[in-house]
Amino acid sequence: MPKGYWVSVYRTIADPEKLAAYNKLAAAAVAAGGGRTIVRGGRVAAHDAGIAERTVLVEFDSFEQAVAARESAAYQEALVVLGDGVERDFRIVEGVD
Repeated sequence: MPKGYWVSVYRTIADPEKLAAYNKLAAAAVAAGGGRTIVRGGRVAAHDAGIAERTVLVEFDSFEQAVAARESAAYQEALVVLGDGVERDFRIVEGVD
């Protein structure tokens, strides 16, 4: 079965304090949902229309598990805390089997 992934590319970080508070809650929500963070920040080489800003990649055992974790009450709470602290492109994608 193909794995599921959260791919989050930050365009701007307007409020680092909101991001830090979100990170604490989101990490717990990801773990509870069975996710494993593979990439969080670090070096970025952006090409084409890419932006060299924070990138996060989280792996789940399935696409459905990734969607369920995003919809969980714990992650929704993290999103409330994040609010308008960042602008990002967040996607859930299915891996190849």
